[in-house]
Amino acid sequence: MATPLAESKLLLDVNEAATVLSMGRTAIYEEIRTGRLRSIKRGRSRLIPMKSIHEFVESLMSEEGAVA
Repeated sequence: MATPLAESKLLLDVNEAATVLSMGRTAIYEEIRTGRLRSIKRGRSRLIPMKSIHEFVESLMSEEGAVA
């Protein structure tokens, strides 16, 4: 379950994003690689903006709606 702190952060690391999205780290990196989940690089860290998390979920919901 996502912590209140993770919900209030603007940038999440891959582990936090995986927790918030109920996905594994490998799946997060795959979504980043394919461009479906936007991220930024800060030094050696990969960070995912919370806005990108919301956009990613919206895109998943749209795809689900198109299938149903």
